[in-house]
Amino acid sequence: MKRLPFLIAVLAVFAAGCSKNNPTTPAVDDTHVQFKATLLPANETPQAITGTEAAGSGAATIDFTLVRDSTGAITSGTVNFRVDVTGFPATTSITAAHIHTGAAGVGGGILVTAEVTQGQVVLTNGAVTFSRLNLALKAVDAQAIINNPAGYYFNVHTKDNPGGVMRGQLVKQ
Repeated sequence: MKRLPFLIAVLAVFAAGCSKNNPTTPAVDDTHVQFKATLLPANETPQAITGTEAAGSGAATIDFTLVRDSTGAITSGTVNFRVDVTGFPATTSITAAHIHTGAAGVGGGILVTAEVTQGQVVLTNGAVTFSRLNLALKAVDAQAIINNPAGYYFNVHTKDNPGGVMRGQLVKQ
């Protein structure tokens, strides 16, 4: 009978060490999700871009900040875009940038806009970095992108290529 209290004490210490609240276990942040896209004119659909803008390239970093309810379901959110472009002619005029639905090689509709209009983003020596911050993000769109990032792409449009000058599939980081 003297062993039973000792055994209970050992099991209690072991159970406490395995608890979810163990400070040595890193916390999971499920309110922030990041995606990246490598933007290339060769990725545009229905055909790759030719001409002077074909030498351009870029990268997009897309950050979601999510609000979740007590069950973990996304209820709302915001999105931040950071887009870097380079290699374009000095006369290039960026007119739009968005997340679209569509797997690689498939065109699709606009799902989330980066709220860029012609004249807002000015290139210097064929390059620019621009950001759009704290834009509204629908819960259903955020969840769909998180569930299948490869089914979505980001692209940039220019005056000379209004259907899109470069695009890249989203990759969750």
